[in-house]
This record gives sequence, structure tokens and C-alpha cells, in this order.
Amino acid sequence: MKKWLLMACLFGTFTIYGNEKPVKKVHLTFATQEVGTGAYQYASAISNVFLKGLPAGSNIDLTTESPGGVGAPVVLENEQCDIIMSNAGPAKWSEESGILGREATKSNTAIAGGLGNDFVNILFTKEFVDKTGITSMEELIEKKYPVKIAIKKVGTLGNLAGVKLFEAYGLTFDDIKNWGGSVNLLGGDAIKIYLQDGKADMTIDHVAAGQANTTELCMTKEMFFPQLSDEALKKLADNGFDYVEIPANTWSGQKELIKSVGSQQVILVHKNMDNDTAYRLTKALCEGKEELASQLASLSHFNPEKAGTPSQTGVKLHPGAEKYYKENGYLN
Repeated sequence: MKKWLLMACLFGTFTIYGNEKPVKKVHLTFATQEVGTGAYQYASAISNVFLKGLPAGSNIDLTTESPGGVGAPVVLENEQCDIIMSNAGPAKWSEESGILGREATKSNTAIAGGLGNDFVNILFTKEFVDKTGITSMEELIEKKYPVKIAIKKVGTLGNLAGVKLFEAYGLTFDDIKNWGGSVNLLGGDAIKIYLQDGKADMTIDHVAAGQANTTELCMTKEMFFPQLSDEALKKLADNGFDYVEIPANTWSGQKELIKSVGSQQVILVHKNMDNDTAYRLTKALCEGKEELASQLASLSHFNPEKAGTPSQTGVKLHPGAEKYYKENGYLN
């Protein structure tokens, strides 16, 4: 019995009749990307808010071991951290069928989603539109036009957004190649140059307003902004995305509002996290909404009333988080 009590004190957890309650400081690791990235800024701001809900003396270490949204669920599955950020879509796909060639994950649960306002962004060059008369994905597919696509490399959400977009039409990138087109897998800066130089006709990405390469591209090259059909948007929304609007003038030359979809960032924790810690993290995050927004403008879109819904989380909620949302009437 004494040995058991000593272990409980060392790890900051005291168990009474099977109900875990942190009564002392807790130590958590939050895996993110390297210092200077947007992901690191998110994790830093969120950690500061999290700490205010944890017992005195607790700490959260930021580790730069996360590969980003697509691969993050695998890192958490392997218990390389306690907290990680992903996107709702990749979290869902990883659980359903596996991702990046890995087996399906089984241990990811969510604290909150809807952090950010990213969207699937499709751009045609105006030269391409003038040459072909094609102004939509539907026309492109109907004509089986040998389009030249520049898209991000495998392992990025930008690439996966393109894969899922073509899946909504029952196609793959191989179909584009069979039509005589091309799919160039590139970094963000190279994509911009390909489009500027006429080496590519279109691109697909998953970005937020103000993304540097897209902003520069639209300021230096005349682009066209196709609108996806309602049917295509619904298929994407049914497959892990959520509806998002791209306001007019988000990009230079974009005069009309565009209906799109996006997969927002979600905070994941391992299912083995004790309920009280998960509850404290959720409460601190939701009640620290204003502080989050003051640290990063992109976090101003966070809405606690929707943060626990399936479209925002991609995976089921941790029971501790679910308790908080139900107590506040955000879930039935």
C-alpha cells in the first residue's frame, strides 16, 4: 500500500475507488512543429491558456516532434506525447482506415476542434481559362482536359485536399495523367513559380487567408477562382471537411464570395489521459477564448459551442472533455 501511495505522489495522481483525480501538479508534453512555425505559435498560445486550468506547479513542455496535421494522429497513437494538434479530416481518416500507409489509429480522442479558419483553395490561371473556356472542376472533368496541376507533396494536407477533391468526383491523380495531364508535387514556393511561369494551369491547397505564397501569387499573376458545385461540397463535407466561406477580396482579384470546405485544427489527447485533466484542459481552453484571440488573430474563430461537435473534432471526444461540453449545454 505504501509503495502504491509513493508512486501516486510521484506521478501527481491519486486514485480512489478507480476514479482518477489529479490532486497535485501534472506534467504534460505538447508535440508541435519547429520554433517559428505557425503550429508552434498555436501550441505556445494554447499551452499558456491550458496551464491556467491545471493544478499549481503543473507544466507543459513543447516538443518539436510533430510532423504536422496529417501525421499527428500516429505520433499520439504511439504515446510520444500527451497533447498534439491535427486537423479534423486527417484525424477522422486516420481512425477510419489509417493514413500515410499506417494502420488505423485507435487511441486518439479530442479536447476541442475548430481552431482556425482554413479552407480548400482552388486556383486556375486566367491564361488557362482564356485558352480552354474551362471555368469549373465539372467542365475540366467532363472534357478530360490534360491539365497541368502543381500541388504540395505527399504528407501535407494540401496534397490530401487535392486527393479528396478528386475522390469526390470518382477520380484520382492517375486519371489526370491518363488524360495527358501532369501532377507536379512541389513545395509552396515552387508551386507559386510554376503558376507564374505558365508551367502549371491550376493548384489545390488547404490554407488560411493571408497565406504568403498564395497572396503573392494573386498579386503577381492574374488568377481565376472556380466555385465548386453544391454536390461536390456536400461530398467533401460528408468525408471529414466542414463548410467554410472564403469572403470576397480574400485574394487579389477575387471579387465574389466562394463557398468551400475546410478541415480545422483539433487538439488531440490520448484516450488514457485521466478524465479530470482532460476536463480541466477543455474548461481552460473554452473559457480562455478571448485570451487565445488576443495572442493569435486566427484563433478568434474558435467557438466553444461548436468545438466538441463531430465536424470539428473528426474523432470522438475524450470523456473529460465531453463532460465539460454537456455541463455547458453545448452537447446533448
